[in-house]
Amino acid sequence: MIAALATWILSLFGWRVDVVPPPGPKGIIVVYPHTSNWDFPVGYLTRLVMAIPISFVGKDTLFRWPMGVLLRRMGGIPANRRERTGLIGQLVEEFRRRDWMWLAIAPEGTRSHVTHWKSGFYRLALEAGVPVGLAFIDYGTHRVGLREYVTLTGDRTADMARIRAAYAGMVGLRPERAGEIQLEP
Repeated sequence: MIAALATWILSLFGWRVDVVPPPGPKGIIVVYPHTSNWDFPVGYLTRLVMAIPISFVGKDTLFRWPMGVLLRRMGGIPANRRERTGLIGQLVEEFRRRDWMWLAIAPEGTRSHVTHWKSGFYRLALEAGVPVGLAFIDYGTHRVGLREYVTLTGDRTADMARIRAAYAGMVGLRPERAGEIQLEP
């Protein structure tokens, strides 16, 4: 019933959902482009349409009282971006500990334009040995979804070329803010 309600809300605003179920119980979902605060409600409603638990990483400053309680209940995991805290290692351990874990990450790390993606999702996928789902919020076509999953090879150039091709033509709400689809040097 919640999935039907979320589908209805998205359709009210003109969104079409295009989702392929995950290939297994664990993985990372990369969300691109991430150019607006509106991406979160659209993405979260899509998570409800999928009717599976998906956690997400967000900047720790969002997790202060009172929003922190709600965000954690929604599956949020705070990340301190100001200093190195070993988050990748902690998340690898979570993947090993849990029977089910899909984790959504916006690799741009911000809604502002960046010259490259943060490499945390890439390192995490390789270290945890999990596939990467390529989720999108395309304001150009009003489609939101997750239709492709890739297994990273460790060849950063080839892997990122494949990811870049999957996101070709996707448009954020503020296209000028979309980050370059390449990993940090």
